[in-house]
Amino acid sequence: MGRPSKPLLDRERIGATALALVDEQGDFSVPQIARRLGVQTGSVYHHVDGRDGIVELLRDRVAGGIDATSLRSGLPWDEALTQWARAYRAAFAAHPRAIPLLTTNPVRAPRVLAQYELAVGLLLDAGFALGDVMTVIIGLDNVVLGSALDMAAPEEMWEVPEGAVMPLLERALSAMSGSRSDAAFELALGAFVGGVRELLGA
Repeated sequence: MGRPSKPLLDRERIGATALALVDEQGDFSVPQIARRLGVQTGSVYHHVDGRDGIVELLRDRVAGGIDATSLRSGLPWDEALTQWARAYRAAFAAHPRAIPLLTTNPVRAPRVLAQYELAVGLLLDAGFALGDVMTVIIGLDNVVLGSALDMAAPEEMWEVPEGAVMPLLERALSAMSGSRSDAAFELALGAFVGGVRELLGA
């Protein structure tokens, strides 16, 4: 038999398969990936550096959906950071089950590190002290990833059981309008950026 026109296995297929498994069940195993791709488990290890290598393929695929052009657009730092945060949230909200995996492994994916490099440059050019830069970026990560997880939650997150007397909570819940998650994210992001402005001016 001749060789197949396309390889049966490559990093692209491994990453796509792992992400599909994570979207379905919240995790993956190398044998599961191999079964889906119709190859031996050992063949997968020829293309990736173990489980951690596959997690970085996941990170690269998810982060590939982030529009980071604002970080090099020449916009004021606060506008650029806000636009990036919104794009970052949207990309991760599409794969919320991947977030716990990605937040427990060090970031190594070159495409993702390149975005952080741009963010560091943006903040340094704006005049932030070098010692404050990563604190700002980590704080933004916390706001974005927390909100991305919240987007996967039910819209009705509070259910007052019959017989419980909680009139203030019920009134507050009924007064909400629009998207609960979007409104909370914009409030948190605005407050975060405002706090970072104060840090810059201190």
